[in-house]
Amino acid sequence: MRLRLIVSYEGTEFAGFQRQSADKGRTVQGTLEEAVSRLAGDLVLLQGASRTDAGVHALGQVVAFDTSATLLPERWPKALNAHLPPDLRVLGAEAVLPSFDPRREAVAKTYRYLLDTAVAPRPLYRRFCLQVGPSLDLGAMQQAARALVGDHDFLSFSGRQHLIGQRRMREVAVQARSDGLVSIEMTASGFLYHMARNIVGTLIEVGRHKRAAETMGDILAGKDRSLAGSTAPARGLTLVQVHYSDPSFLDTGPAAERH
Repeated sequence: MRLRLIVSYEGTEFAGFQRQSADKGRTVQGTLEEAVSRLAGDLVLLQGASRTDAGVHALGQVVAFDTSATLLPERWPKALNAHLPPDLRVLGAEAVLPSFDPRREAVAKTYRYLLDTAVAPRPLYRRFCLQVGPSLDLGAMQQAARALVGDHDFLSFSGRQHLIGQRRMREVAVQARSDGLVSIEMTASGFLYHMARNIVGTLIEVGRHKRAAETMGDILAGKDRSLAGSTAPARGLTLVQVHYSDPSFLDTGPAAERH
């Protein structure tokens, strides 16, 4: 049987999603594999939809694995959560087709970055937001964000050398929230390494009038990382949802969490 899990975690104390040697720190994949293997009674290796960086959070990460265990899918979340630390939880489980690959079958991913714009930084938000103060020009940020929507080569926002950076950006929404936070939410066919955080860093510079909103198109066209802004810290970024086109692979992420 092949199972798909929907996983949520606070990334602060994790050295990223991808399994690494023990001396490099605790990872989401390694911690989850240990719990799944214990429950299955055999060594289990997981596939994940997104290799989130150290410090990045998730509401709707997707993982899949094969198991011969007879435990019903709906019983896996409760059983696994009993063996997982409090910063990692399984929200749901279901049997999927044997061919299901959580990364390759994904048609889009949604990430959200939160900014704290209060005059005095609020301690309760420090693990989940970047504290930037109240001086952002949201109108300019929204104008710059619109230039990112569509089919583009995002090499200027990549943290690694790539030959091709073509992605389809479905939406970039910059919105002020009622709790005083600013949300930057991006949905794209895929994200290059550090792409979301580099876009956020650039939008913040636009919001602070350190660069004009009209330059976003030139940054894209230049395909040069030095043209874009700095990389925003990991703590403000959350993987909200992974999207699938096949009805057997339903969208992830509780609707109540998308606020």
